[in-house]
Amino acid sequence: MHGFTPIPALAPSPLRATDGCSGLGAGPGTFDAPGDRLGVVSDVLDLIGNTPLVELKKLDRGPCRLFVKLENQNPGGSIKDRIALSMIAAAEREGKLPPGGTLVEATAGNTGLGLALVAARKGYRLKLVIPDKMSQEKVFHLKALGAEVVLTRSDVGKGHPAYYQDLAEKIARETPGAFYVNQFGNPANPEAHETRTGPEIWRQMGGKVDAVVCGVGSGGTLTGLTRYFRRVEPSVRMVLADPEGSILAGYVRDGTIGEAGSWLVEGIGEDFLPPIADLTGVAEAYTIGDAESFATARALLLEEGILAGSTAGTLVAAALRYCRSRTAPERVVTFICDSGNKYLSKMYNDFWMLDQGFLERERFGDLRDLIGRRFADNAVVSLDPDDTLAVADQRFRLYDVSQLPVLENDRIVGIVDESDLLLAAYRRGEVFREPVRAHMTTRLETLTPDASVDALLPVFEQGKVPIVVQDGRFQGLITRIDLLNYLRRRAKQEAG
Repeated sequence: MHGFTPIPALAPSPLRATDGCSGLGAGPGTFDAPGDRLGVVSDVLDLIGNTPLVELKKLDRGPCRLFVKLENQNPGGSIKDRIALSMIAAAEREGKLPPGGTLVEATAGNTGLGLALVAARKGYRLKLVIPDKMSQEKVFHLKALGAEVVLTRSDVGKGHPAYYQDLAEKIARETPGAFYVNQFGNPANPEAHETRTGPEIWRQMGGKVDAVVCGVGSGGTLTGLTRYFRRVEPSVRMVLADPEGSILAGYVRDGTIGEAGSWLVEGIGEDFLPPIADLTGVAEAYTIGDAESFATARALLLEEGILAGSTAGTLVAAALRYCRSRTAPERVVTFICDSGNKYLSKMYNDFWMLDQGFLERERFGDLRDLIGRRFADNAVVSLDPDDTLAVADQRFRLYDVSQLPVLENDRIVGIVDESDLLLAAYRRGEVFREPVRAHMTTRLETLTPDASVDALLPVFEQGKVPIVVQDGRFQGLITRIDLLNYLRRRAKQEAG
C-alpha cells in the first residue's frame, strides 16, 4: 500500500474531575478528586479551569516523564477560556464594561472563542478581528456564539492598517462605548495563570516539577507561570516553544529581534514582543517548524489518543526535544492548548497536508505527481455511470471537489462537474434521481503521464480538465488548484 497513514477515530473522552481549586471559575458544584462524585454546576463558566493532567507514555521522552495539561477540556475548548473570564471579570470590577456593553478584540482564534463564550453567557456584544489563516471551524464556532467576525490579512505586520491588532484598536476607537480587551497588554491575562493555572499544576504534580514548556501568543501563560514558579519554586525551568518564523526564540537566544517569517500553526508565535510577555525567565527556547508541529499533533492522536490542536503540536514537539536532551530524569509539563476538532479541515485533513507539502506519497516523476485527490491506496474519488446525480452531489460536497470522473472498469468514460449538475437541476428538480451517464461530458482531453507540465495550460485555456491516462487506464484528473499546489511546492524547494 502506498501513501500516508490513515488517521484513527478518537475514542470518547472520559469525564474530567477538578482538583478542588477554588476561586475564579470554580463553582459550588465542582468536586475534589477524580471519581469522587459527579458535580452539578449552575453555569458552564464554572467549568473553566481545573483541567486534567495526563502523562504521555508512548512518544519518545528520553529519560524524562512528560505530562500534558488538557486545556482542551475547558468548555470553550481551549486554555484561553481562563484569560477571557479573567479579563472580562476585571473590566466589570473596574467599571470599564457596562451591562450589555461591546467588547472588541484582536485574536488568532482561541481567545476570541473564550471571549465569545463568556460574552454570550453575560450578555455582551463582541466584535473580533481575526487573521485570514484561521481555520474554518473556529470561524463557524465564533459566529454560532454570536460574535461579529472581521477577517483581515495575515501577511502584514504591525503598523499596517490591515494588521489584526491595529485594525481592532481602530474599530474599538470608532465604536461608541466599546471596551478594547487587548489581551497583549491586559494584566488580567497573566494573572489568570499566576493565580489559577500555576497552582493547579503544582498541586497535581505533588510539588515536583522540573520544567514547564510554553508557547507565546499574547505571553500571558508564560508570564503568569514564570511569576508563580519564581515565588513557589525558582528552580523550575521555563522552556519556550516557538514556531519557525516567529522572532521570539531568536530574541531569547541572542537578545535581538530578527525579521519575522510566516507559519501556519495558529495561536502562538509573534513578529513583535508582546507588552505583557516576560521572557526573562526562559531557560531554553526551541524553534519548531510547521511540519514537525503537525506531525507531532497527529502522533499525539495516533499514539496517545489525544485530539490536540496545532499549538499543542508545537509545544509537545519542543517538550520532546527538551526531554531527549536531558541526561537525568526530569518531570516536565506542557499543555494541550486546544482541541483538534478546530483543525479537522487542516492538519487532520490528508488532502490539505498533501497540498501544503507536509505529507508525501509515492512519487512517479511525471504528471501523476500532480493529481491531488488520491487516497492511501492511490484510489481516486469517482462515480459509476449508473450512480445518480444525487450521489454526485453528495461527493462534490463530501470531498470538496467541483468535478468527478465517471469510471467503468478503470477506464474513464466521462466527467460530471458542478455546472452539469446545476443546469440539470435548474431545468428539472427530479433530475437528481437520474443516472450520471445521462448528463456526463464525454468530450475528454487526455494526456499520458510522460507529457510535460506545459501541456496542461492549453487544456485549461479551453475550459477543460486534463485527464491522465496510462495504457488506457484512468490515473486521475489535474485541476488548476493541483497545478498551483505543484508550482508552489516547487518554488519552495527551489528556495531551499
